[in-house]
Amino acid sequence: QVQLVESGGGLAQTGGSLRLSCAASGRTLSSNSMGWFRQAPGKEREFVAAISGSGLEIYYADSVKGRFIISRDNTKNTAALQMNSLKPEDTGVYYCAASLRRWSTVRGNYDYWGRGTQVTVSS
Repeated sequence: QVQLVESGGGLAQTGGSLRLSCAASGRTLSSNSMGWFRQAPGKEREFVAAISGSGLEIYYADSVKGRFIISRDNTKNTAALQMNSLKPEDTGVYYCAASLRRWSTVRGNYDYWGRGTQVTVSS
């Protein structure tokens, strides 16, 4: 059973930065795609970024491209999301997820989810 625990959320001002971390346990995920998704109040959960097991494939939603950076450390079984130039529309609950597939950007292909961490960006 895989468990994912996010940390690092909080309150930031427009233009500020936050770094989210995701710690995995129960299974080594070095061969598995990991992703970040977010959900704003009243909206569906949406894709933010994904990284393949090797780290060679990375993909971002257009809304965060150039501002967010996803990374992973397979030696520690962790992933991270560096968020820069934050905007109020980045506000939401951010979820770390892991897939049994090697690589995917599709929400439905992710099998394990963390409980989420709140990110609030004030204007």
